Amino acid sequence: MTTFPANRGGATVAILDDFDGLTAAAVLYLRMWYEGPDTQTRVMKDILNTLGETRGSNAIASFSELCSICVQHGRRPFCRHALKCRCVGADEASFAHFVATAAEGDRDDAMLIAILMVRPDMAPVLTSLAADFGLALKQMNLAAPKAVAQMRAHQPVLH
Repeated sequence: MTTFPANRGGATVAILDDFDGLTAAAVLYLRMWYEGPDTQTRVMKDILNTLGETRGSNAIASFSELCSICVQHGRRPFCRHALKCRCVGADEASFAHFVATAAEGDRDDAMLIAILMVRPDMAPVLTSLAADFGLALKQMNLAAPKAVAQMRAHQPVLH
């Protein structure tokens, strides 16, 4: 019989360098949001500086609520890698794919992903927030997030 580790959501499924700008930003902003108040402030400043006060504030509110719902109504604790880790875990990749799918307007597929992440009754709200945040990331014209460029200059941190 095969046994699975308790933290399969943290299993490496990709390398951050292989992600496009939107999905890499989703992973990095997610990591930064949960890292602590200093990195949350960096996320907010980056978004506000790029999108301006009104659109930036709306994007931050959507992202904050998105993260809050994942924590409060998630099916299990969310696993994430270290901020400077080049690996992408299964939960992080799912989150990034969810945000990108919602931003592309594929609501049905985004809802299916959301149902795997949170209680089914919370999936419509989560999908709407992911679409709002994903569209904001698209508006930021992310060729590669600043944090990715900074990471490439440093030695890789495995975990």
